Amino acid sequence: MSTITVIAIVVAAIVLAVFLYVALRRYSERKAVERERLASEAAGHRQQAEAHAAKAQDLSQEVEQHRSDAELERQEAERHQAEAQRHAAIAERHAESADAEAERAEQLEERLPREGRGAAFHDERASELEEKL
Repeated sequence: MSTITVIAIVVAAIVLAVFLYVALRRYSERKAVERERLASEAAGHRQQAEAHAAKAQDLSQEVEQHRSDAELERQEAERHQAEAQRHAAIAERHAESADAEAERAEQLEERLPREGRGAAFHDERASELEEKL
């Protein structure tokens, strides 16, 4: 082999080594930048995940509060409904009693003229007897 060929091979090897070194360095730098970008993006997603988890926790507590309130309202409604039924039964009894009293009043009212005539008759008789005295 000639010296020029050896020198050309060595120079080519050095150029190739420098080229590979520069290419690997650029590749490593791009990878580092990409890793940094992905780490930053992952941190942002983690932060968002924590915010959503906190919001979900708050919503969960709010849901439980609303369920508890709904159950209390349901119990109150049932209590009022039972009380309304009790009042309706009492009202029905009072209506029946009022009807019975009204019927008794009508019966007594029918007797009024007869009792009035009886009173007038006996008053007349008493007056006649008193005149004879």
